[in-house]
Amino acid sequence: MFMHACIMHVKEVLGHKSIQNTMIYINLEQTTFQEQNDEFTTRVAKSLKGARALLEAGFEYVMEMDGVKVFRKRK
Repeated sequence: MFMHACIMHVKEVLGHKSIQNTMIYINLEQTTFQEQNDEFTTRVAKSLKGARALLEAGFEYVMEMDGVKVFRKRK
């Protein structure tokens, strides 16, 4: 019952007339986002050159700590 109410809420929020259209978006969301895990590879950069290399390798900047920049990338 709860899932049905949630789906109907999403349908209304998105402005769909047909539940089939809403289900397309729900299935797309589940396929896209459920496969990602929360495990990361982390690296630190002490220089601009190092930071640039990490960004080019697909890492994202997280924060600066103790004079180094911290980067992460999903495993």
